[in-house]
Amino acid sequence: MHILQPTQTKLSKEDIDKILKKYNISLTQLPKIKITDPTLSEDFDLGDVVKIERKQEGKKIFYYRVVSI
Repeated sequence: MHILQPTQTKLSKEDIDKILKKYNISLTQLPKIKITDPTLSEDFDLGDVVKIERKQEGKKIFYYRVVSI
C-alpha cells in the first residue's frame, strides 16, 4: 500500500448491518467499487463492503463501497 492510499477495511456482517440501519438504506444503495480497481487489495470478494478511511483537514472521514463486477 502506498502512503497516500486511504486505509481500506473489510466489514463484518454485523458492521454492515449497523451501517445499513444507521443510514436507513439497503446494500444495493451503497456506492460500488469494481473488483478490478487497482487500489483494492486482493483479499476482497464480490459483495464485500469496504470501509475507506481518508484524512481531510485533520479529521477522519469514512466512505463505504460494495465490491462489484
